[in-house]
Amino acid sequence: MKTKMSRYSGIRPNDRLPEWLRRPIGNASAIERVQNLVKQNGLHTICEEGRCPNRGECYAAGTATFLLGGSVCTRSCAFCQVDKGRSPEAVNPEEGNRVAEAVIRMGLRYVVLTAVARDDLKDHGASLFTNAMKAIRTRNPLIAIEVLTPDFWGGVADQNNAIEAQRQRLKSVLDANPICFNHNLETVKRLQGEVRRGATYRRSLGLLAAARDLAPSIPTKSGLMLGLGESKNEVIETLKDLRNVDCQRITLGQYLRPSLAHIPVARYWHPSEFEELGEVATKLGFSQVRSGPLVRSSYHAATD
Repeated sequence: MKTKMSRYSGIRPNDRLPEWLRRPIGNASAIERVQNLVKQNGLHTICEEGRCPNRGECYAAGTATFLLGGSVCTRSCAFCQVDKGRSPEAVNPEEGNRVAEAVIRMGLRYVVLTAVARDDLKDHGASLFTNAMKAIRTRNPLIAIEVLTPDFWGGVADQNNAIEAQRQRLKSVLDANPICFNHNLETVKRLQGEVRRGATYRRSLGLLAAARDLAPSIPTKSGLMLGLGESKNEVIETLKDLRNVDCQRITLGQYLRPSLAHIPVARYWHPSEFEELGEVATKLGFSQVRSGPLVRSSYHAATD
């Protein structure tokens, strides 16, 4: 199936990035050290899989985001660089322990756990998070752990039963008491179908609402990519929708096209526009706002 491109024709592939999106790779020694540890332990990080521009800064600051469930996602979101496939590799039963060992060896103080969507698993990957959290805390209970999860949806034909199954998967993760629960909307409502294949706007808002209901002491967080063809008003409406489900933290960053096989960038938002949207988010009541061209879901996650 070919990706629809008509709405995303603003930026040609060979156009140079604006000055504000060019940054040095950062702490090369920290990057090499983390890459070696991750490779030795057979692990994956979204920092590397997604080629995050901030990874050197984050590694040097003692933070990293581990990608659970292998390197192949069962969904085919049009923006994401992670490999896709209907038959991902079997889950390594030692993955949680290997992540924990890497965390200790890296001397991390704040860890973000995310995962590929594993719609092939009975619990849709919820146990990937709980196992890793338990393993990390067994070694050092003082390490702060944030989770960035998929929507845990599917596997049940009846709608009501599906909602309850999703809620139970979510509850198992929240019962492990992460310091923050993050689930990204990624884009505005109008663009969900083309950008987030397999996920829906309503379902994601419902997951964030359920998290507040199940664990009101755990802050919730979400993130948006800008530059996919959304308008400023649509972004603001999305921020309002997030506040209506009591989402407390928000990240806003520029979408950067990983390859020619991914959705093109419609436009590059200027840093001043990110600053303006950040002010809007603050006025709407978000307790933590990260808004800037190079901001990503886990950027400065350890900073209140």
